Amino acid sequence: MTTRSVRNFLFAFTVMWPTAGVVGEDSLISSIEVSHLTAAPEGRYWMHVRPGVIPQKEVSTQRSPIVVLTMQLTDDGGTHMFHGISSMWSDDLGQTWHGPVAHDSLARREQPGGLIEVPVDSTPAFHLPTRKLLLTGATFWLDPKINRDIRGGPSDTSYSVYDSTAHQWSDWQKLKMPNDPRFRYARAGCTQRVDLPNGEILLPIYFGGDNNSIHSVTIVRCQFDGKQLTYMEHGNEMSVDFGRGFGEPSLTRFRNRFYLTLRNDKQGYVTASSDGLHFDEPRVWTFDDGEPLGNYNTQQHWGTHSDGLFLAYTRRGVDNDEIFRHRSPVLISRVDHESLQVIRSSEQVLLPKLKDGFGNFGVCNITSDETWATAGRRKAAAGEPSVYLARIKWAEKNRLVETD
Repeated sequence: MTTRSVRNFLFAFTVMWPTAGVVGEDSLISSIEVSHLTAAPEGRYWMHVRPGVIPQKEVSTQRSPIVVLTMQLTDDGGTHMFHGISSMWSDDLGQTWHGPVAHDSLARREQPGGLIEVPVDSTPAFHLPTRKLLLTGATFWLDPKINRDIRGGPSDTSYSVYDSTAHQWSDWQKLKMPNDPRFRYARAGCTQRVDLPNGEILLPIYFGGDNNSIHSVTIVRCQFDGKQLTYMEHGNEMSVDFGRGFGEPSLTRFRNRFYLTLRNDKQGYVTASSDGLHFDEPRVWTFDDGEPLGNYNTQQHWGTHSDGLFLAYTRRGVDNDEIFRHRSPVLISRVDHESLQVIRSSEQVLLPKLKDGFGNFGVCNITSDETWATAGRRKAAAGEPSVYLARIKWAEKNRLVETD
């Protein structure tokens, strides 16, 4: 396995795409700059691109934090034919990148009957008490004979720990859940978690009988000792009885309250909590004028600044009816954290409108001046840009980032 350093920005500029219905601005966002990082190889494209950061103070020899992007190749043919997780890293805030590099420790595992188990949908986030970058996600079972994931197959929450000196990941493991049939399919896929000051982790998961059953969402309180992630308890269970219920939950904390956003096949939902475990009845996302947000069957993620709460999402109604599930452009707006509504006048483009749209994306605070959003482009052809990075430049310091 080799690591290479590359300067692979294909372009970088402040976002100025004219997208119908998206003309807002927010005083906290100074600018948004978008660049390409990596092209698609022949027959595959990059998906599940998410950033994590090791703060500068944790890396004494560096003048910048170390940013790590996790990502995985997906076969152009078939359904959910994911390969193991790769990563790339930068120690100069993205001026140069090392990788992407595939890791044997995050590779597919062969199972009886010619089946494959693979970690997917993963998100890296720094755990300050142990000073470790912890990757949490999910597993998929694949059948190469039919070139797709197994209908009715199980799924677990996967995790791995990063060695910032060797730039390697530990062998992926599974979070052990209570022995309950409901947790045969229980995963932290495409989520954002919250770490508490005492080191405990609030990890959102969704669970159900199988991939296409009605799913419920809950928050799992975990212990993490730097190597092992351990279940302690979980909070109230939330679902709706249509589509596949709730999935891909993302959690944040803003001004001592916890906020959870939820995917559903028909519409996105939001709820809040005072303790991070027990949440109010979820409600449909709306704009502050009462109109539905228009997000459906696609995840949403938080961008959390000390002076404002933001939501990154996709939706109908922005001249994008030809895009699969309206998955581009990716938009960002400020959230009224009291009414739990999206402020329409603040809506602007985060990632551009593209043919076929984006796949799963990630959002992470990088420094007190910048928050990054990353995404893989669906169905990118060989040589076309496949990994996109949007830098949100803040007009005011983000005081939540105390470890630059």
